[in-house]
Amino acid sequence: MSFTQWTPKRLTHFLDEAGCLFINVWDSFVFLAKGRTDWQKTIVQTALVGFDSLGMSVLICVITGSVLALQTASKFAQTGTDSYVGGLVALAIVRELGPIFTCLSVGARAGTAIAAEIANMKVTNQVDALRVMGINPIRYLFLPRMLACMIALPMLTIIGEVTAILGGMFVADWVSGLHYHMYLESVWLFVKPYDIRVSLFKAVIFGMILAAISCTVGLNAKGGAREVGLSTTKAVVWIAVTIMITDFFLTWIFFGTSYD
Repeated sequence: MSFTQWTPKRLTHFLDEAGCLFINVWDSFVFLAKGRTDWQKTIVQTALVGFDSLGMSVLICVITGSVLALQTASKFAQTGTDSYVGGLVALAIVRELGPIFTCLSVGARAGTAIAAEIANMKVTNQVDALRVMGINPIRYLFLPRMLACMIALPMLTIIGEVTAILGGMFVADWVSGLHYHMYLESVWLFVKPYDIRVSLFKAVIFGMILAAISCTVGLNAKGGAREVGLSTTKAVVWIAVTIMITDFFLTWIFFGTSYD
């Protein structure tokens, strides 16, 4: 099939799913504003998302902080600027790498699980059964998972960033003999409360996007068991792409102008 044959169809399908995503998010916030939220189900989903993704997110963040320190500590030591290693690692982790890698790890672990679970419910007509019983799938399935990701992502991000900075500290000491006190003093000097607030805000937005994409892809699944597998693949791909694009604009908004 030529490019001109399949492009309009795929573009229409993409716009249709994007529209469904925005409508689902809007309906979720309407239910939330009306107080029609199942907080017990939300707490359960938060525990599942946080616990399932904790090990992977911490491991990825620790490796990231360690690699940053490994790449910079020896070079900085040669120029006598090794006291700035901690600040460099901390700024890179807090401003960018921590929220992004945490979200990607949660998307790879919990996001795919959410998409597969809801897609399986859709293809086995369980979602239709909820509608027959008068239960709105957005309120029952979408909203608790979206709130759970918005709650769990900031907590996982904080844990991941702390462990990444500590991992970089141990590697910097091992590579260039940088004292822990000098490393942490540099972290304290460079990282401002504003950076932490932006990092947490990014985590909340990323959590909302992650859950919205996973749930929407699952709710739009059609067919049989094959579609469940395709839904998980589609979810993780769109999570990664959307998170990167969103991070660019958020960074542009918060750090693109002059900032001390």
